[in-house]
Amino acid sequence: MSERQLWERYKKYLCGVESVGLTLDVSRMSFADDFLERMRGPMDKAFDAMEALEKGAIANPDEKRMVGHYWLRAPERAPDKGLAKEVQDTVAAVRAFADEVHSARVKPQKADRFTRVLLVGIGGSALGPQLVADALGQPATDRMQVFFFDNTDPDGMDRVLAQLGGKLAETLTVVISKSGGTKETRNGMVEAERAYQQKGLDFGKHAVAVTGADSELDRTAKKGNWLRTFPMWDWVGGRTSVLSAVGLLPARLQGLDIDGMLAGAKDMDAATRERDPLRNPAALMALMWFHAGSGRGAKDMVILPYKDRLMLLSRYLQQLVMESLGKEKDLDGKVVNQGIAVYGNKGSTDQHAYVQQLREGVNNFFATFLEVLKDRDGESMQVEPDITSGDYLLGFYLGTRRALFEKGRESMTLTVPDVSARTLGALIALYERAVGYYASLVNINAYHQPGVEAGKKAAGVVLELQRKVLAKLRGDKAKGQTAEELAAAMGVADEVETVFKVLEHLASNPAHGVKREPGTTRFDTRFRAG
Repeated sequence: MSERQLWERYKKYLCGVESVGLTLDVSRMSFADDFLERMRGPMDKAFDAMEALEKGAIANPDEKRMVGHYWLRAPERAPDKGLAKEVQDTVAAVRAFADEVHSARVKPQKADRFTRVLLVGIGGSALGPQLVADALGQPATDRMQVFFFDNTDPDGMDRVLAQLGGKLAETLTVVISKSGGTKETRNGMVEAERAYQQKGLDFGKHAVAVTGADSELDRTAKKGNWLRTFPMWDWVGGRTSVLSAVGLLPARLQGLDIDGMLAGAKDMDAATRERDPLRNPAALMALMWFHAGSGRGAKDMVILPYKDRLMLLSRYLQQLVMESLGKEKDLDGKVVNQGIAVYGNKGSTDQHAYVQQLREGVNNFFATFLEVLKDRDGESMQVEPDITSGDYLLGFYLGTRRALFEKGRESMTLTVPDVSARTLGALIALYERAVGYYASLVNINAYHQPGVEAGKKAAGVVLELQRKVLAKLRGDKAKGQTAEELAAAMGVADEVETVFKVLEHLASNPAHGVKREPGTTRFDTRFRAG
């Protein structure tokens, strides 16, 4: 296809949302001329399903729940006034609490004011807030600096505490968990609490919870007289919670424009209710995903934002897309093994990382370029006559897109005016709805995550096995035992590999008192309780 033909295709299929200044260009997606017409029936069903969802239908049948993240930015659309008031009251409470913290009306135990935020959460309770903090933050002028415990890695938490340094007394910890039973978050909370205690500080005087009513975390916060508790609702999933208190509270504490995020999302929601795909970027994007992967996720989604501030977008979208669409069964119970793999970096770093394979390797992907028109606040210097650094970024983006298309690699391009709160809210809403539409096209439930729960249960089995291993070792300290001997003695011979991995970890960390006695091979190594 010639560049002139591409220009005509660009004009024909360009989809824009004037209210937020966003456009979606699908001219380099090689769908047939009759594709959109052929998909009209399935797309109409997707529109109907989304309309019912927004009116309060049980859109998550497996857990028998409503799905209401769209009400977070338009509470007037909630199915009853009670829900609408809860959303409105929560946003007002977030604003009021942040104002109290910034004015030092809410202050720490032994310092004049809070200057840091430590967010403890994982998955949707961290990925969204991390994206917002990095995309919109201005370290020199932010009201508070934000740090994260987003894993149960002890060394990772130690690194964050080291970054906080002597400022822990000025740090407000926000613990986020809907159920309160998420072990990674519980562990982070306990580690944080110990750090405060070691400084002679009362954790409760520095702690805030975002959680479900009467959850384990809610009860902990009440018992410990924490500063505040903000709600999470069962009709908002973790991966779509960034515009609830989960994301709004840390953003407002940081000093970011949460009203702009909500407004941008609301405007995008309005645009993506349009039933003509050529005027609805979320619908058009979902159709392109369907086309690229033949409705089976046959190709990966590569996210290429040409802006440093959007580097975390691919991590955020990994959860939003993969946790929503990666499903074994469809809504009829048929095994379909759906999903779309997502990965990405940032431009033009991608040029020096994996674009080589994208252009010349296996053609198993489609790319989404994200172009930001505004280079920076203020005027840019010229690095060459009439050329700025931002001009180079544009050149690398357009050059990479052309180089891929020359080799038959498909791509679409999102263009936005800037990285503002309004734009970020619109992007979040765009992808949330595209995921919902695509799920309808392939007939799956996008709003549950049984695979995640299976992994949590399996982890529990491992930890229970560890307790038994320790009890066996401590009950027979006279001799060392190999993993095979220990597994057999415990009656779990089939679990010998897990026993071996547990023993290796125990012996590498002194807290458990397990010692290693090297053998002829690593499998002859004996372990004993010290």
